[in-house]
Amino acid sequence: VKLVETGGGRVQAGDSVRLSCAASDDTFSLVTSAMAWFRQIPGRQREFVAALISSNGERFYANPVKGRFTITRGSGRNTVTLQMNSLKSEDTAVYFCAARGRQILNSLLHDVREAYDFWGQGTQVTVSY
Repeated sequence: VKLVETGGGRVQAGDSVRLSCAASDDTFSLVTSAMAWFRQIPGRQREFVAALISSNGERFYANPVKGRFTITRGSGRNTVTLQMNSLKSEDTAVYFCAARGRQILNSLLHDVREAYDFWGQGTQVTVSY
């Protein structure tokens, strides 16, 4: 399974950025029960940002990004986007896309790294003053 992230870059505080992620496998039969975004700052653990449950469209957000970030289904199968508005310097991080396979995700585990089976390589977002 391959997850490809696009978007990111260097922006100024207050700007917006959109990240996209597409998950696929060689058989083109991949089914994902949930997709999410995590982020990581050097020297710190990877932290949850947002998640989208495929079966019911339920969304979850980390407190620091509520009201500023929006996770949505992408236009393609097994794709997800993260719209990030009103960016702050503390949003600077490498953002990772994650996907869970066919097995349905207990929504209580939406922010647990180990609940996700597949990960992208990450894309850097740098927010400067």
